Amino acid sequence: MNPGIPPEKYQRKPRKSNLASGIADRTPSPIGIGSKREYINITAQPPNIAYPPRVPTGSVADLDVIMENCDFSQQKYVRDCLEVMRLGAGLDVGKHVRRANTDDWKYIYREAPSSTREPPAKQKPLTPKQQKMLKEGNSDAGLWQRDVLEAPLTNLSRPVPAKPFPDLDGVCDPDYPKVFHMFWAGPFNEKPYVAMLSFLFTQNLGLHLDTPDPTVCRPQFWMWINPGPAAAVPNPNAIRDMFRELADSPWAAPFLHPRFKEVIKFKMWNTTEQLDGVPELKDEWRSYQESLFNSGGTKYKVPSGKDKEKAAAKALAETVSPSASVSSLSTKSTSDGDVAPASAASGQNGDGDLYNRLGSTSADAYDRLSVVLSDMARFILCHRFGGTYLDADTVFLRDWEELWGWKGAFAYRWSRLPTYNTAVLRLNKGSALGTFLFRTAFRNMFDFHPMTIAKYTKDAYLESLLLRLPDAMFDPAWLAVEGYQRDRPQFPMFTDFKHFFQPPLNEAAAPQMLGFDGFFKGAYSYHYHNFWWVPFDPARNFPDLGPKFKDGEIKARMKLKAEAAAEAARLAKAAAAGHKAGADPAGEEAHKKQAALKASKAPKVSLEPTEQDLREFDREDQDISMDSRDLAWSAVLKRTFEGYIRGERPNMYGEWLKW
Repeated sequence: MNPGIPPEKYQRKPRKSNLASGIADRTPSPIGIGSKREYINITAQPPNIAYPPRVPTGSVADLDVIMENCDFSQQKYVRDCLEVMRLGAGLDVGKHVRRANTDDWKYIYREAPSSTREPPAKQKPLTPKQQKMLKEGNSDAGLWQRDVLEAPLTNLSRPVPAKPFPDLDGVCDPDYPKVFHMFWAGPFNEKPYVAMLSFLFTQNLGLHLDTPDPTVCRPQFWMWINPGPAAAVPNPNAIRDMFRELADSPWAAPFLHPRFKEVIKFKMWNTTEQLDGVPELKDEWRSYQESLFNSGGTKYKVPSGKDKEKAAAKALAETVSPSASVSSLSTKSTSDGDVAPASAASGQNGDGDLYNRLGSTSADAYDRLSVVLSDMARFILCHRFGGTYLDADTVFLRDWEELWGWKGAFAYRWSRLPTYNTAVLRLNKGSALGTFLFRTAFRNMFDFHPMTIAKYTKDAYLESLLLRLPDAMFDPAWLAVEGYQRDRPQFPMFTDFKHFFQPPLNEAAAPQMLGFDGFFKGAYSYHYHNFWWVPFDPARNFPDLGPKFKDGEIKARMKLKAEAAAEAARLAKAAAAGHKAGADPAGEEAHKKQAALKASKAPKVSLEPTEQDLREFDREDQDISMDSRDLAWSAVLKRTFEGYIRGERPNMYGEWLKW
């Protein structure tokens, strides 16, 4: 019996089989004893017809319907999947055209109270053979058994019963908290900034109200900050230092504003503390701490003491040629399908020591250990606190209300491969599935690579417990990037993930013309697969949030000016040192002296703005010729989210931010 589905007479009629033959599926069906479902017709109602409506609080996503319309293994197209998800959530407001009956596409429903449930139908009587087995107390009679059985790894917890929304004592379910987790290492920059802005722009946070709606459970966003290199141990003052640095960062400071304090939380990541907080690991992990950094069988042994000092000294001696271009680097797929330089993936040093690196500052300096640490961190955070983890290279595209209503665990499909990508991961707090994964990963030297996770669940016949959702929901460009479904592509169609930041010129008109509304409409989020070092908006590479946050904006612009001056001086010095050999000695010497003099006279840019600086910034804001003529999707999304904070536009649901 299954309490997660309603009785058979209240279920939808059997849907058409995916088999070409049309033969009905004969797989035994579970007996539904759950609450009745009401599938909702979500449409905008006059006079509010300019923006899509919010999905009602407490709604649930029927992921079976989504799988039927979106599963790549059943030859379903991302384009069609996005249409189903748009229509079912009422996101096509103002653009809806007449279609045939689309009731079978409805995937959002509300549950009736459990008090309305009917008793299960009377079951068929047991056969004589079954009665004999039951009388003998041997439910395994006739089954072969191993002579020696391995002792169970640990006791598994019983699942927490999921209550229909009407049965909750309040609007939030403490057993299934609405918490988004994100992990960040390195200087806080525009990547987590845009992710957090997209959260404010899409989720049901009540920021358009003077006081929160008591009938809505507001989600929270927990940004976990790793204050040092992945292999480092935080100092005793790490929390205080972290908040001081966040307050000083133009990209992070806006989220410390009191208006957001109930929905955005900054938390410090401490590997020791987190591992000690996992009951399945706390008593044993220290014996294997040198193996904590293991990804897909590639182990990174963290040096300690003098070994670490030697490794750091060696890293300083090994530098990457500054003339090496990104395109000339060989690459390797990272844990979530990102592209990373092979030098970083293999542990070679770029412009810094692998074990002391904090953040990925360029393609040559990829912070591989932080990526490996995040593979483990996502499982720890979800297992300890519940909720959903998202990689920092993720942008929210719509409200997740109905996904919170579905109480199971999920990740999503690795493009064309039948394995997991855990760039989005839902795992319930203290679940038996989490216990199994931690104990299995522990016996495999802490390997939490998503493909290894798939092996764990497959070998144990537990794949159904971690649902593999279609990548169209969270990563809608991936299949086309890898060359699939280009005969009927989704929109926009990217053939390379860099097109999010740098679209081909013959396609560069679309972002400005269509805006946020034309970007993978229907998907829950977009995963741009790394590119940490590529700015979202090169022409305005600073937080542009209006008068409330003007000081941070000026600080960021002054830093950009200082960096530009330093780069100009470096190039001048490099030009002087790299003058062509064989030129006239006297002329060459004169050229070197001139270049050196020019570099030495380069103005030292202070981070304190002058009146001239402010006038220059104002001119840049007013002179359209100083802006980019074509704006990439990344720039359009960033400016859209910033426009919401500036008070120039509402969020995607027509709600204006109130301060």
